[in-house]
Amino acid sequence: MKTKVAKVLHEVCGRAMLDYVLDAFRRLGVAKMYLVVGYGKEQIISRYARCDDIVFVEQAERKGTGHAVMCCKEHLAGFEGQCLVLCGDMPLIRAETLDKLIEKHGAGGAAATLATSIMEDQFGYGRIVRDADGNIKGIVEENECTDEEKRITEVNPSYYCFDSSVLFEALESIRPDNSKGEYYLTDAIAVIIAGGKKVSAVTAVSPEDAIGVNDRRQLGIISAIMRRRIQERLMAGGVTIVDPATTWIDGRAEIGVDTVIEPFTYIEGNVTVGENCRIGPFACLREGSDIEAGTVVSGDNMKSFVGKDGK
Repeated sequence: MKTKVAKVLHEVCGRAMLDYVLDAFRRLGVAKMYLVVGYGKEQIISRYARCDDIVFVEQAERKGTGHAVMCCKEHLAGFEGQCLVLCGDMPLIRAETLDKLIEKHGAGGAAATLATSIMEDQFGYGRIVRDADGNIKGIVEENECTDEEKRITEVNPSYYCFDSSVLFEALESIRPDNSKGEYYLTDAIAVIIAGGKKVSAVTAVSPEDAIGVNDRRQLGIISAIMRRRIQERLMAGGVTIVDPATTWIDGRAEIGVDTVIEPFTYIEGNVTVGENCRIGPFACLREGSDIEAGTVVSGDNMKSFVGKDGK
């Protein structure tokens, strides 16, 4: 990323990437989240310090995804329930996908369940390896794949549901025997299978939802997708967006039915727009703006509608 900012705090449509992941958990009713922090930990802790459903877990040495999860072991000592494990840099995650993952895990009698994706461009993703009967044999990371394995189209976008006790028992057995010298969470899947326990999968992640962020180019791609989703949700709810390509709306904005958003409009943060308004063209609504029903806001009269602080 070439940045001094913790990666998960980079913004997508006005919100930190991590916000979207946390929101997906909360929509499922998850009561407690363990947030593993390393680089930029002070920034992350400061941002979410007031969230009483988050426990911060420090990974002092960054030794891989398996090691990151292992850092949570003492916090989950004695817990026997289901444990979701996800990455914080995947803001396109949907709560509905996680719901399918949990449902599959509960119905299949598995010790671990993956939500997988079928992708034409599999580069960078771990491949799902199955036997002749379709049973999962394991996950092979991109840099460990043979030429044949690289052609596998079913990939691991890192959506996991584990039985907690099985997960931490398996993590005790993994070793950093790979080109990066890291403890891979994916190796825990192979350990669970070798121990005679079932691992299942549900192909529930669209290729679009599987995109993570590793550089600024991918951040731009994800931001464009998120902008489209926000606009589609608003339009489905009765808002007219005259030209989506020249309109930018924060996902936290609430806009009433029959409001028209004209081209070159920018809406930032927690903004409320009533019904039957006309916003734009060339309008900019800042954080805290509260527009009454039936109001017209354009570039010509912007001084009246720029937020509660008047700036």
